Amino acid sequence: MNVLIVYPEKKNAVTGNFCSARQYKEILTLLGHNVTLSEKFESQRAELLIAINAEKKNRDIVQFAEAYPDSRIVVILSGTDIYPEPSEASIRSMRLADSIIVLQNKGIKQVPGDMKEKVHVIIQSVVKSEPVSSGKLVRKGFDVALVSNLRQVKDPFLAAKAARMMPQESELRILHAGFVLDPGLDEVARNESIKNERYRWLGGLDSIEARELICSCNLLTITSKHEGAGRVVGEAIVNNVPVISTRVDGVTGVLGDDYEGLFPVGDVSSLAMLFQRAEMEDGFLDGLKKSCMNQAFNFDPATERNSWNELLTNLF
Repeated sequence: MNVLIVYPEKKNAVTGNFCSARQYKEILTLLGHNVTLSEKFESQRAELLIAINAEKKNRDIVQFAEAYPDSRIVVILSGTDIYPEPSEASIRSMRLADSIIVLQNKGIKQVPGDMKEKVHVIIQSVVKSEPVSSGKLVRKGFDVALVSNLRQVKDPFLAAKAARMMPQESELRILHAGFVLDPGLDEVARNESIKNERYRWLGGLDSIEARELICSCNLLTITSKHEGAGRVVGEAIVNNVPVISTRVDGVTGVLGDDYEGLFPVGDVSSLAMLFQRAEMEDGFLDGLKKSCMNQAFNFDPATERNSWNELLTNLF
């Protein structure tokens, strides 16, 4: 079957949506399909369109539905298209979809009631790997990875602010990897790196380098105001790196509401306290690791592949 995957365009940046598109291509190719990746629909003929982000790809979805009414459409709800609430464009895309995919269990509640029967939960898998160190990153003290492109919705400097609140004896350091997606935030990141000895902006990294960063650190932090399903959560969990995150669906949908490493969106004091506990309180970091590893089964590649195979079998 010919499959077209469209995803939001971001020039000169590695985004979660692009990584998702590439992973879906690998999975569907293994299942025997002919898969094309594209940033937009340009009249390419296909039996199936997979659109990542219902809002940003609404135009492509509408055009494809009009061009090939007998083909099928799968819409993947990736985050900003349904949080804090689904936009009108997102809802129009969902109505045109034959199937809707959410990336964690809590995503279902963001879908209007009359379309919930089309929803499938498919958590993105992660292959455990021990990357070969490039030598660029050497653990120093207590390192915290922040793998997040510079966008306002990611609250990208909250961790840096929390790091400033750590006690003098702390050895905590924030290592922030991310491309600049909102204009002007690169200047903020550079200035923060100069003025804050506990913060270092590494610029944008490719997926292999980002995985190396996560594996080299004591923990991963997520500071997003909204998150559909943070891909880096899976990367951290399968590599035994605990997570400290805002209480957002993309994280609690996997780790649960009672996970101890959660803090309210925008609450810098609570984040600083969790950082301090992780670095200095006996047993706290190990407890987070254990809780994370209990959820590692969610990221099994065979499960994701089988879920896609079942979905497509039912569609056709």
